[in-house]
Amino acid sequence: MFAAMAQPARADWLRAESERFIVYSDGGERALRDYVQKLEMFDRVMQFRSGVAITTEPPRKLPIYLVRSRSGLQRVHPQSGENVVGTYFPTEEDIFAVAIRSDGNGVSGDEVLMHEYAHHFMLGNFPGSYPAWFVEGFAEYYATADIDVRDREVVLGGYNQNRAYWIMAESWLPLDVLLTKRPGELRTSSQRATYYPVAWLLTHWFYATPERQQQLQNYLTAVAQGQDSIAAMQQATGMTLDQLRSSLRRYTRERLSITKISGQFPTADVSVERLPPTANDLLLINQRLKIGVPNGDRAALGEEVARLAARHGDDPLALLAAGHAGLHFGDRPAGERALQRLLDIDPDHVEALQFLAQERLKQAREAEEDDQAQALRVQARGYLSRAYAAGQNDYRTLMLLSELRRTQPGYPNDNDLLTLGLALDRAPQLAAVRFPYADALVKTGKPEEAIAVLKPLANNPHGGTASIFASRMIASIEMGQALPEITQDAEAPQISEPEPDTPPQTPSESAPSPASE
Repeated sequence: MFAAMAQPARADWLRAESERFIVYSDGGERALRDYVQKLEMFDRVMQFRSGVAITTEPPRKLPIYLVRSRSGLQRVHPQSGENVVGTYFPTEEDIFAVAIRSDGNGVSGDEVLMHEYAHHFMLGNFPGSYPAWFVEGFAEYYATADIDVRDREVVLGGYNQNRAYWIMAESWLPLDVLLTKRPGELRTSSQRATYYPVAWLLTHWFYATPERQQQLQNYLTAVAQGQDSIAAMQQATGMTLDQLRSSLRRYTRERLSITKISGQFPTADVSVERLPPTANDLLLINQRLKIGVPNGDRAALGEEVARLAARHGDDPLALLAAGHAGLHFGDRPAGERALQRLLDIDPDHVEALQFLAQERLKQAREAEEDDQAQALRVQARGYLSRAYAAGQNDYRTLMLLSELRRTQPGYPNDNDLLTLGLALDRAPQLAAVRFPYADALVKTGKPEEAIAVLKPLANNPHGGTASIFASRMIASIEMGQALPEITQDAEAPQISEPEPDTPPQTPSESAPSPASE
């Protein structure tokens, strides 16, 4: 008994790593291993179906945090809505997702996570410009994948019960609206409620036969080349929108096309480790520091992180969180000391080097004397050189190197374009990468390449102010005008947390639903 009591405390958190994912969970190891296998199978089936070359490892692995309840999700993002079970965070300091694990009663962030990962996958693998309805339809189609880890089989083509309700029981939004609007541009509740279901249905209809798949490809190619979406749809399908609507209605009464894929999924190598006790206090709140904190909450959050970190002495996560919170939300000298101590322990700690470089760049902007500012930029360059040597694939290091260069003579040169291009390759989900890259391309006489960089963002259904700003930049480039100044609001991350559209009544087992096998 006494021996058991003397054992060091263990964290509830496990960390699993595979070819494409890093997954943290406060649940059991077997369930975590199965979950990572499921994610690897999901990624591989999208690669296989989309014609993407199946590679062993992406430029950057996606971190995912699995939590047991809403309290864990709110630890990262207190503003999460009541019905949110999963959220995707593309930010300058990290790109990650948080989802609630299944509790055995159907409460799970799996479908939301699959939806958001489909967006992540599309932006990472398809650099083209796609209409908003297909961006959402693609994500909705793959989000319902039924993945059997034991039998190594994936079934595509299933449906979400809530989406099916809206298709069968409600009036649809007009197809011309679907083809030309983003979800945020819809004016009526009926249109908003049926946008995702009809986008899913149209995608499902296209994927049902090889002939329609070719029609979809013809449509997407025409839209990418600048053709009007409605005209391109009518030309690709050979139907008017009324005829297409009738065909979709008939399709809901047929047996939906189901695709079973097996034999394509080798077992992924998954390593699992238990994290130190520090993770219980700081793992999730450290992610909160990365996503943007309202001004009124910053001081209190900084104090909370400092208090929690003090419990754990020189633990690297404690020093990192204390340093980050100190520099950004509280006591900057204390934050500096924590990060310098972390570098004493681990001289190649990439995040610590990045935060210190960012702080030097901030101090350089605040400096009153040019000589002082230049000395601070030299220090920033030193930290970033070390960070780059320790982890060349890190998009944040590349972004900070680009930020450093923007104040120097001769910017942008070929090496600057290479740096920004590498950052985009590693973080194509970020507006904060696309804007400066497009600006540099314009300045070096490459306007068409700049437009290609901006179009996926301009068409992003959830891009918010960043999408609007990207559209303004494209218009300025096309008219040969000076580009608008890039603002912090334009680069703000778009936190993606789709909530289920609740129908006016809960569908019962006798409610209409699409036929399926």
